[in-house]
Amino acid sequence: MNFAQEIQSGVLEIISPPSSFYPDFATIKETFGDSKDRVKWRTKQNLDYSFLMLYAQPKGTYYLQLEDDIVAKPDYFQSIKEFATQQTSDDWLILEFSQLGFIGKLFKCKDLPHIAEFFLMFYKDKPIDWLLDHYLWVKVCNPEKDSKHCDRQKSNLRIRYRPSLFQHVGTHSSLAGKIQNLKDKDFDKRALHKPHLNPPAKLSTSLKVYQQYSLERAYMGEECFWSFSPVAGDYILFEFTETLQLEGYLFRSGNIEHPGDKLFNTTVQALPAETVKNVPQGQIDEDGFVQLGKFQNGIAEGKISSSLGKIKAIRLKILTESPVWALLSEIFIKLKK
Repeated sequence: MNFAQEIQSGVLEIISPPSSFYPDFATIKETFGDSKDRVKWRTKQNLDYSFLMLYAQPKGTYYLQLEDDIVAKPDYFQSIKEFATQQTSDDWLILEFSQLGFIGKLFKCKDLPHIAEFFLMFYKDKPIDWLLDHYLWVKVCNPEKDSKHCDRQKSNLRIRYRPSLFQHVGTHSSLAGKIQNLKDKDFDKRALHKPHLNPPAKLSTSLKVYQQYSLERAYMGEECFWSFSPVAGDYILFEFTETLQLEGYLFRSGNIEHPGDKLFNTTVQALPAETVKNVPQGQIDEDGFVQLGKFQNGIAEGKISSSLGKIKAIRLKILTESPVWALLSEIFIKLKK
């Protein structure tokens, strides 16, 4: 079972509302031009959110609404905690850490019963993000004032954190046939890169680089390396400015936006500074490179034996043609301490 330890410790809980919590969906009326299936889907979603809020309400100080098809920036929890505790007034109702839908919304647990009660009053009528906005309108907007005044009043209750801490990466909705290519424009994807202190090296590749996604920037951890479809014999070469004793390596291909652009049938090789004895047959090629490992499911990771001595270069060698593009999202060549 996945997350068995977290479930056993109580850190992760799995809950399911009883069937009696839901209405007879056959009686749900179509509204706003939505199909019956879509109205049923959003109605159940409203009830699911309400049930979850009420269940979580006594368990903490804050409640953060997330979804399962998102990625988060590193240290997002600390950023949220600091932003919440730095608020000079307790009048806020929502702290938003994503601009999309109902993702990344933080509430005070003490407010959840009233919010859930409002959702339960109108769960059949509108989607959850619309209902949330209506709840704010009811609390602070004056019908005798204009919309600008209303927006100013709501902004005191609904406070945005920028840049966004979460990005939506899923495409297939739980509603059958519904495709959601939603992206948060305030999310800086560069924050997801993991820069490593790689040793100084001359970089080269036979692959055709796409736009600004250079190998040099990827090596520095500033951006990914992205290239057109590789063919057999293509390579990526890291030639160190001085011979080095290396401990290990990590190469990760594909990323959250292009998960299929992985390196397939690609080996990781090292060029020792001196001739190495007792290398198994087939593990060293005509250029003197010794095979260290291969990419498995887009990732190559391993240790480098001290028996190889100091290393002059590391090479990724592609053995067969690939129908997809090649993208390296993480490069880490670890020096021996």
